[in-house]
Amino acid sequence: MSKVLTSLDIPENGLTVLEKRYLRRDESGNVLETPEEMFERIAKTLASVENKYPTSRSAESVEEDFYDILSSLKFVSGTPMRNAGRSNRILSACFVLPIEDHLTSIYGTLHNAALVHRAGAAVGYDFSKIRPEGDMILSTGKPATGPISFMRLFDFSSEVILNIGSIRHAGHMGVLRVDHPDIFKFIDAKKDYSQLTNFNISVAITDAFMDAVKTDSDFNLINPRDGKVWETVSARKLLRQIAESAHSSAEPGVIFIDEINRHNTVPGVGKIESVNQCGEQPLLPYEACTLGSIVLPRFLNETQEGYVFDWNEYERVVRLAVRFLDNSIDLNEYPIQEMYDVNHGNRRIGLGVMGFADVLAYQGIPYDSEDALELARKLMKRMTDIGRDESMKLAEEKGSFPNFDKSVFEKWGFDRMRNCTITTIAPTGTTSLVAGVSGGIEPFFALAYTRQNMETMGDTKLVELNPVFKKVSQKRGVNSNEIMERIGVVGSVRDIDAIPDDLKRSFVTAHDISPEWHVKMQAAFQEFTDNAITKTVNMPEQSTIEDVENVYIQAYDLKCKGVTVYRNNSRDTQVLTVGAK
Repeated sequence: MSKVLTSLDIPENGLTVLEKRYLRRDESGNVLETPEEMFERIAKTLASVENKYPTSRSAESVEEDFYDILSSLKFVSGTPMRNAGRSNRILSACFVLPIEDHLTSIYGTLHNAALVHRAGAAVGYDFSKIRPEGDMILSTGKPATGPISFMRLFDFSSEVILNIGSIRHAGHMGVLRVDHPDIFKFIDAKKDYSQLTNFNISVAITDAFMDAVKTDSDFNLINPRDGKVWETVSARKLLRQIAESAHSSAEPGVIFIDEINRHNTVPGVGKIESVNQCGEQPLLPYEACTLGSIVLPRFLNETQEGYVFDWNEYERVVRLAVRFLDNSIDLNEYPIQEMYDVNHGNRRIGLGVMGFADVLAYQGIPYDSEDALELARKLMKRMTDIGRDESMKLAEEKGSFPNFDKSVFEKWGFDRMRNCTITTIAPTGTTSLVAGVSGGIEPFFALAYTRQNMETMGDTKLVELNPVFKKVSQKRGVNSNEIMERIGVVGSVRDIDAIPDDLKRSFVTAHDISPEWHVKMQAAFQEFTDNAITKTVNMPEQSTIEDVENVYIQAYDLKCKGVTVYRNNSRDTQVLTVGAK
């Protein structure tokens, strides 16, 4: 049990996370602040930015508003919770760094990545410009070692940084284009779990590749050094290998790189080639994730007719959250000048949601239903529209982002905008624990589960019993100890006869939902999300490799920007396990 005391509505597991990860400590490791003081620290620090802009609101009034939305847990932003107002002023969880095909670039990026990792932020890279293994190096007369060899170098470097005192364990996202000659090696790079342990990996899939898959055509792998065809392969064979690896180990993920660039709002600045560590934030070289999430269940009001969503309060908090994230850019400490330039030039932010499954359950809406898809679209359309309107107002106060003239906004009919993007949906795996709600837009993983292996949590295991189900079932009179014990073992109510059918539908869990519905939900949110989405397509243990292939094709056809699958028990260790074991 946490020793942290607070009058705020924070669950016990949330207090444990705050104590382990976010509250300030002295040199001896003693906690120095309460949650209230933490939120005061964040609000005061972020509001201080207003003093830079004489036409803006007073810092004092903004501080009051920021404290209100933070302490009420209507808005959460993870990295500022730890770093705002402290010596480490990096307020972004991840950056993307470019890599060119020469040692100066590769080792320069390695150095820059070390600076980012030391501050506790993760890094994404596109390794696609590095020539393939076996290609000759004219200056030495020796064959190149290829991108995978340099990924191992980057992996080892981050391990060293972690061991000498990184703020937190921050990893990498490695991306390789599907048309790179070393793509087969890349797909298999993590089949040995002892390799690239600090990397997530994703294949950047192109329209040309998906067209070749659908027509069962051959597909050319291109040497990035000279643009010549290196090898011709069967597109379906290549897709099969991606699916086989994901089926067995949950990696690689895939990103649809052409779909991502179709929605690049600053094409005049550059082309997007990579994403952040979890995949929800496509970024230009040197850009950062500036992310936060609206806690949806905090906007539900209980009435005699049921739970009603407060859309007016939602608008108020969205507007304040946009200002908060925009201020984060001014305060952020960037390890190198290029990061400062592009982040101040684009002012990209990503506001998302958490607790979506809770809202559905309270309102009696099954996750795998048309009503749920409709609510998803409504929530994100409202957020993006309000957020963009607030960004225009901020542009009146503080000016448009400097690269506005290189953006699509004039073509879209806007004459000003403070931020090049507004919305992103992150996984919120840790911050959702603080708020006591479900992560991101995921369904309930189970109604009882054990969470482990979180960064900086050590050996601490957190048993999660779904609070929404406990509350709703108690009102319905179906909360006997016997029923709760049964749920604690199996994690689901689907096969418990004593549970009414409508509750079984409302409290459907991740493994009760078909992969097709997981993808439909991601696509519904993506329709009105500027950036991208982290969501896992959970698949039953008995799912086939062809089932995984079908998920990729469906996600592409529905215009998702990427997709990750996880077949149950495909790894020996997983962060969430069903039941309170």
